Amino acid sequence: MTLPSSAVPQIRIPFNRASLTGRELDYVQQAVEQGHISGDGPFTRQCHEMLEKLTGSKKALLTTSCTHALEMAALLLDLQPGDEVIVPSFTFVSTANAFALRGARIVFADIRPDTLNLDEQLLPGLITQRTRAVVVVHYAGVACEMKSILATCDKHGIPVIEDNAHGFLGQYHGKPLGSFGAMATLSFHETKNITCGEGGALMLNEDRWIDRAEIIREKGTNRSRFFRGQVDKYTWVDIGSSYLPSDMLAAILCAQLESKAKIQSERMRIWNTYHRELTDWARTNNITLPTVPAGCEQPAHLYYLLMPDINARQAIIQHLRDHGIMVVFHYVPLHSSPMGRQVAARNTSCPVTEDASDRLVRLPIYSSLTSIDQRKIVDTVRQFE
Repeated sequence: MTLPSSAVPQIRIPFNRASLTGRELDYVQQAVEQGHISGDGPFTRQCHEMLEKLTGSKKALLTTSCTHALEMAALLLDLQPGDEVIVPSFTFVSTANAFALRGARIVFADIRPDTLNLDEQLLPGLITQRTRAVVVVHYAGVACEMKSILATCDKHGIPVIEDNAHGFLGQYHGKPLGSFGAMATLSFHETKNITCGEGGALMLNEDRWIDRAEIIREKGTNRSRFFRGQVDKYTWVDIGSSYLPSDMLAAILCAQLESKAKIQSERMRIWNTYHRELTDWARTNNITLPTVPAGCEQPAHLYYLLMPDINARQAIIQHLRDHGIMVVFHYVPLHSSPMGRQVAARNTSCPVTEDASDRLVRLPIYSSLTSIDQRKIVDTVRQFE
């Protein structure tokens, strides 16, 4: 039965809203006036410099998405049929798909029940002679247990790739997320803290990857070396694709990066308010709030509730939507998806992933969320029992 339009709840508070910081449109106009709106223009170079300074990475390369950054990482690994890549099952499809595209078989790993990150204690049992890489995801911007993960991977000579789509500006024991693995990827999608609508970056932490990464990003040509005067002509020298974003998108990103302190201050205010206001309610109703272990500095990317079961999860989603508040759940386990079963190296059990997927609901968080609207969200959540 279709409800009459008057009976359909009107969403007044969205789950996400992109927020401008003031200089984005001015910078886009500057890019147009300078006459360089394709990739690798002046604003792209500024973004590269800022990202390298913020993360300590040796080289930043803007891409059209975090997905494309992951695909570049897969190309750099020179994956062969039968190679295996370990990926958490609780993540966005791109984390696995980028490597499956290159013919890798995916080994899906379960997650920790506290941080929802890859369970480092399970990692040694997943590594085989065919393992070519381990991909970690800093869920909600809370760091994986990198000390243990790196020790395990170093023992086997396996590179770690950080899918840092959530964790930009987060830290692990004082060191920026994205600076631990051989490579890391960033997302600047509309839903992220720092955004240009659609965009990403590949961060390279070892010199050995840099030259070839530039070639892959430029359609397999040595065009970047040509413009630096290192070769007298550029030609097709490797496989690759077109991963460069427009300099107009880089202009937007540049403005956002310049305003990162303001953006992060607002998001931390919102995150801390949720955590403070919902702690007693959550304890009373057997609901789990995000865990941030000692030594982790999270960037307030998202705030979630882990409800007692899937029925409670669906009920609170409906309760909030009935009050004009849009909330959403998150990942469906990749290991149990149709494509996940096709690309899996072997059957794996991920009970914690399945449990979290059934119970998790995310609350609105964006830098322009007003105190009045957040008060409405908090009060409405606390009405649910």
